[in-house]
Amino acid sequence: MTPVPVGQPRILSIEDDPVLGAYVHEHLGRSGFQVTWCQNGKDGLNIARHQPFDVVLMDILLPGLDGLNLLTQLRQSHSTPVLLMSALGAEADRISGFRLGADDYLPKPFSMAELHVRIEAILRRVALDRRPPAVAVPVAAGGLRFDDEQCEVFYREHPAGLTRSEYRLLETLHRNDEEVLSKAFLYQHVLQRGYAAHDRSLDMHISQIRRKLKAIGYTEREVRTVWGKGYVLSAVDESV
Repeated sequence: MTPVPVGQPRILSIEDDPVLGAYVHEHLGRSGFQVTWCQNGKDGLNIARHQPFDVVLMDILLPGLDGLNLLTQLRQSHSTPVLLMSALGAEADRISGFRLGADDYLPKPFSMAELHVRIEAILRRVALDRRPPAVAVPVAAGGLRFDDEQCEVFYREHPAGLTRSEYRLLETLHRNDEEVLSKAFLYQHVLQRGYAAHDRSLDMHISQIRRKLKAIGYTEREVRTVWGKGYVLSAVDESV
């Protein structure tokens, strides 16, 4: 995991639009971030691999190497949080980004205030993940083994391959077993930002958790949607 810098949070912005790129660079710089900006996918990957950053902002449609391929290659060696920014609004594009390990997705056009909030939320989540766990011994429950140090869940020693956000969501649902948790609560306490009706990030993370638990053969409990209320981790043979 990338070390926490002593001074300003370090942001890498990979954006080929010169107007938007310059605006993001200027705004974040004035807001107290140390920003590196590049306009090419290959250059962005090289910089991300060789310099420490707290967050990478990444467009999907990039020259040289598109954002999804860049993310795939970056995830082979680095867990630096990635916020995708793109005018591509189709659900398939958002799903692809989250499946490849994106931490968040911000559709264009967006306000600088929204971008700032998303970055600060990611930084808060990373700070929470870096705190020493209260219990260092992995916790087993319902057939799943929760490992706070790795931010990973295991079933029969098979890792689910969760991202940090996915792990914290599942662990929160597990700690509140059989209790319906509202979207507003999960946004505030797990994703570290307020809930907005148009924001689909939580839904995407839940979808990925379901897919990854199914992929390792875990069927004892599932994350269920309670329409109009939120989500609950519940035994499969029980009704909510």
